[in-house]
Formats: sequence, structure tokens, C-alpha cells
Amino acid sequence: MSQDINTKKLKKNAFRVTKVRGKTASRIRIPGGYLPASLLSELQDIAQTYGNGSLHITSRQGFEIPGIDFADMPTVNEKLQPLIETLEINQTAPGTGYPAAGTRNVTACIGNRVCPYGCYDTVGFASRIEKAIFPNDLHFKVALTGCPNDCAKVRMHDFGIIGMTLPHFDENRCVSCKACEKYCRRKSVQAISMVNERPVRNEEKCIGCGECVINCPMRAWTRGEGSKKRYRLTLFGRTGKRNPRLGEDFIKWADEESIIKIILNTYDYVAEYIDRDAPEGKEHIGYIVDRTGFEEYKKWALKDVELPSEAIVYSPLYWHGPKYM
Repeated sequence: MSQDINTKKLKKNAFRVTKVRGKTASRIRIPGGYLPASLLSELQDIAQTYGNGSLHITSRQGFEIPGIDFADMPTVNEKLQPLIETLEINQTAPGTGYPAAGTRNVTACIGNRVCPYGCYDTVGFASRIEKAIFPNDLHFKVALTGCPNDCAKVRMHDFGIIGMTLPHFDENRCVSCKACEKYCRRKSVQAISMVNERPVRNEEKCIGCGECVINCPMRAWTRGEGSKKRYRLTLFGRTGKRNPRLGEDFIKWADEESIIKIILNTYDYVAEYIDRDAPEGKEHIGYIVDRTGFEEYKKWALKDVELPSEAIVYSPLYWHGPKYM
């Protein structure tokens, strides 16, 4: 027997319309791509009891459980509650699953919890962003990567957050071994040169990769003062049918508080200018910026934002890519 279903409500509750009649798939948020291994047994139980016995790892580091009957959606939402609580995902009512699906799962590389090249804790920052922006029905994509290697491909997202190291140099520790110059030249952008047998860093050219810190045998180069973290923020990369493009640099040497505020300000901007007649009520932020102009977006984005003194804001911004319109 066929069952009528409100597909708009279904999708907002983070279920997917599938090709199999009467069946749906539950989309599981995993902020930063990290979860305790013990929660896998919860997902296994849901998949085997209410789904078709399979789990799909999505491109956004979450899971999908396909093969769920429409009638079982409330029960599946109840079963997901331990996972939602453990990952501290915001809810409007316990036991009802996810209250929105527009803002996609915040993705991240493994960061400095594991990777020696990671300049910061990507999972920790992803969790902070998740708490600040979810739930929301607007279609935002945020991704974090620990260093300029960009293993997480963040330039293909609305907000790409690239970890940076603001190197601090202690000349009293330096023995002029030239390791920092060699690795910056071979593995990065050659921002360090030797002047009178001492390393000199080109501040404008430096991308904050941390190769000098990793490879200095004397710890003459360190990752700056205290716990101060800095980032490169890129804007409005995208894939899709029309005009795919990479995100462009917006701010270099940004801090966490400023990035979160800019993302929240962007929600206000989109709410003001989005095309309400767009298919399914969704319009990519980049198309809105193309319509209003970048300077209008910048005015909204930087409202009440206090950037660090070393931050560099790029303006104007132009995006490149194939155009089919």
C-alpha cells in the first residue's frame, strides 16, 4: 500500500527521498568527521533493524542509512538520540532527530590530533562552528583543513578554513643550518631566504604552512605565542552543474572568533537577499553575491567583526571557472 508523505518535512528532518518507493535514508551528522567508535554499534543496530543492513559513508563525512520505511522514521529518530547527545548536536526536542538539514555537516581533515603537518585542532574548531550555526535551513557548506596542503579540499565549499602557523623566530637558538630555507623552498613557497647566513622570512609571501617549525632541529622556529591560532578564510567555492569554481582568499591570518562571526553574518545576508522562488527554496550563496555585488556582501560579512592586527582582507574578489549561463 502506498503512503502519502510530506517530502519537504522529511528532508528537513534529515531524511532523503530515495529511488525505492516507500523507503527513505537517514542522514547522520558527524561534525568534523569524528565520533567515538562505540557509536558505530548504534548505527549498526539501526541499519540492520530498520534499514537494509548497509551504511553509506557520505562525501561530507557523515553516514546514510538507506532502506528505512517511512513509518519507521519516528523510531529511527529515537534510536539516534544517544549519538546526537554524545556529539552534542543542537536539537529543538529530544527524540525527534535533526531539526534541519539545510546547513550541511561541517567537514574537517584529521588535524593536529594526529597529523604532524596540522596547524590546529580541526575537529575541535569544527565542533565550535557546528554549535554556532546548526540548526539552520539555509544551504551552507563549511570545511576545515589543518594546513595549506588542503587535504579536505576546502576551496570547494562556501567557507574554507585553512590552518596557518604564524612562525616565531628565536635568533638565539638558530645555528644557521639552513634547514628552514631548504624545506620552505622544496616543499612550500620559498618564503625564507638566507641573508648573511641568517634566515629571513618574507611576511607577505608566507602561507603559514609550518614547514620551518617542523624541520628546524633547534626549535628556533615555533608556532607563535601561546595558543593564538590563525587561519586563511576562503569564500564560495562550489561544484554543481552551473559555473563550478574554487573558493577565493578573503582573509589571511584570521582568528576563530572572527570566522564564526563572519559565517553568522552571512546567514543574515542570505536571509535578506535569497531568491525565495529558487527551486526548493535553495540558492547558492555565490549566486547571491554575484547578484548583489561583492562589496555589499563584504559590508554584511564584516559587521561587528574585530580582526587581529595582522589580518589581511582581500578586496575586491573575483571568482573564475567555466560558465554555462
